[in-house]
Amino acid sequence: MSIAIKMPALSPTMEEGTLTRWLVKVGDKVSSGDIMAEIETDKATMEFEAVDEGTIAQIAVAEGTEGVKVGTVIAMLAEEGEDVGSVGSAAPAEPKAETPAEPAAAAAPAPTPAPSTTPAPAPAAAAPVAASGDRIIASPLAKRIAEQQGVDLAGIKGSGPHGRIVKADVEGARAPQAATSGEQAQQPAAAPAPVAAKAQDFGIPHEVEKLSGMRKTIARRLTESKQTIPHIYLTVDIRLDALLKLRAELNAALEPQGVKLSVNDMLIKALAKSLVAVPVCNVQFAGDTLLKFARADISVAVSIPGGLITPIVKDAGAKAISAISTEMKDLAARAKEGKLAPEEYQGGTASLSNMGMFGIKQFEAVINPPQAMIMAIGAGEKRPYVLDDALAVATVMSATGSFDHRAIDGADGAQLMKVFKELCEAPLGLVA
Repeated sequence: MSIAIKMPALSPTMEEGTLTRWLVKVGDKVSSGDIMAEIETDKATMEFEAVDEGTIAQIAVAEGTEGVKVGTVIAMLAEEGEDVGSVGSAAPAEPKAETPAEPAAAAAPAPTPAPSTTPAPAPAAAAPVAASGDRIIASPLAKRIAEQQGVDLAGIKGSGPHGRIVKADVEGARAPQAATSGEQAQQPAAAPAPVAAKAQDFGIPHEVEKLSGMRKTIARRLTESKQTIPHIYLTVDIRLDALLKLRAELNAALEPQGVKLSVNDMLIKALAKSLVAVPVCNVQFAGDTLLKFARADISVAVSIPGGLITPIVKDAGAKAISAISTEMKDLAARAKEGKLAPEEYQGGTASLSNMGMFGIKQFEAVINPPQAMIMAIGAGEKRPYVLDDALAVATVMSATGSFDHRAIDGADGAQLMKVFKELCEAPLGLVA
């Protein structure tokens, strides 16, 4: 019996994608785990692997096709012993209507999975059975991941052939299942859909450019942020001379290892340590509850062709600056290639956006929902500065924290900014 290969959900928020490239053709034999295609989501280009063995009998969706909805039949697979030529044409069936979780962006990154009570680990049975008594069909890899992460396969809808649960389904289900203690409360009320502005060209020569999936996500998430989150902005001026001196000394010591620290690497560490020191700001508003995070995962805004993405440095407060530097170089490079995995940009407890390299003196960043704060970094520049009651010249930058006033009081935000300033001006605390 032939198997319909459907457009997979490669992230918890994916509704549709672009079938960028087929890596197989009609007549090719595939085995479980073989890479069959590259699929572009709103954030990254990801590889799609086979879950069954057989021969490609038909390609139903041509490469380069945009807006292919999750669940659409994209190819047909003939099983062993089946005549490839007898496999009928597969109409690209529309999937059943679902309401996936809203994608997040970054300035528009993705939503932070809510930490909650971990569900009891799924039994390691070879063939799990749902409460209804029906046998659950899942790939061996999906079963293994579910067992390791404590995910109940009975609550997952598979996107593979014949409803089979695959790796992406398990990884996508982990966050929603972890929020069972308050999922409805975790997300703020959905913002009304923005009304598209009526195009008015006034006779001016122009061209029309179709919005990419990433740009649509950014527009939607930033609109949600400004409509639903009451922002409060707090700015401090920070002397950078000591931090720049320490950076030069560390780079001289790290040169044999091929590591070169950036100012941004040190600011990531400073923000993470500040959040740990002022935990009332390392939170997330969740309706009638508040999520208080035990570590600081910093989402870092990275500009890429067509938009912005925020790869995450997890537990940045506990990492050496050299480790942060190495990790950020890798994340930024793969972000620009569209090769980040969903877990590398979905999450984070707070964000950092640095526009100093563009000469921007000071700006106020839009909070990345559902996070509760973002730090906006301006350029370091020589400014007149009063030192010991005397006018001097110092390298100074302006940093502005945007805070969700539902979750963070102004005084608490001010305390975070104070600690951040002190760490930057006495930077030995970053390497202690």
